[in-house]
Amino acid sequence: QVQLVQSGGGLVQPGGSLRLSCTPSGSIFSINVMYWYRQAPGKEREWVAGIGSGGTRNYANSVLGRFTISRDNVKNTVYLQMNSLKPEDTAVYYCKAVGKADGPFTSWGQGTQVTVSS
Repeated sequence: QVQLVQSGGGLVQPGGSLRLSCTPSGSIFSINVMYWYRQAPGKEREWVAGIGSGGTRNYANSVLGRFTISRDNVKNTVYLQMNSLKPEDTAVYYCKAVGKADGPFTSWGQGTQVTVSS
């Protein structure tokens, strides 16, 4: 129903910035909410940020004030701008789409590595 392709990520020094992108294809108009999650080595996947179809945004306390989730409705792309990165932000980042087409669905991107290290 919906496929997600991610781009961005990489290696950055502490205090640096990165931007992740997530582009959906398929039944994109059935998407209600887009999220970013992350999973660090040895830890469970955790929610980072979300943006609703009306533009409402929410953030985990750990990234509030440093990360910004946004969407470009022309490009049908959701972004995660990450500033003031810390070593503890190191993780594989995933985007997720939740919506309803023939029935409710959840789709995940392929994941992208973000490493914050000097």
